[in-house]
Amino acid sequence: MALILKIAATLLILVGIIWFLQGINVLPGSVMTGDMKWAVIGGLSVLVGIGAWIYAGRRPKPPAA
Repeated sequence: MALILKIAATLLILVGIIWFLQGINVLPGSVMTGDMKWAVIGGLSVLVGIGAWIYAGRRPKPPAA
């Protein structure tokens, strides 16, 4: 399950980076180019993806004896 979450988190981070760069007008060629709304959505997507990556990497606590 952790592997699937890490893959999804990685994809979310990559897509978020693309959305952010389009929003700040670095990557042209789409309706999102130059629209700050997409920069915000992209930045939030990156943060959520990083959080999911960290959550997936946490080790479960050992059972109490």
